Amino acid sequence: ERLAAIFKTKTRDEWCAVMEHTDVCFAPVLSMVEAPAHPHNVHRQTFVEVDGVTQPAPAPRFSRTPGEIQRPPAHPGQHTDEALADWGMPAERIAALRDDGAIA
Repeated sequence: ERLAAIFKTKTRDEWCAVMEHTDVCFAPVLSMVEAPAHPHNVHRQTFVEVDGVTQPAPAPRFSRTPGEIQRPPAHPGQHTDEALADWGMPAERIAALRDDGAIA
């Protein structure tokens, strides 16, 4: 509670300004919109763009066996039927969920 009260006295950016150029090990909590543009992530090539979608790069990365993204990310609902069927849901129930608008 004491630390929470202290951290509430400044904004995230104000705390970053205080801690930068010190020996404090810290990193700001970033949104998924902010993270790809953060200088540390840009330098480390932490994010990649595939088919217009920015996403985290494969991790961990090794010099002799670098990972790479094999295909674009799935579209919402692309694997819904397959996943539900794998979990034992009957096709009729999946169709009913789709008709009710519960799944895409």
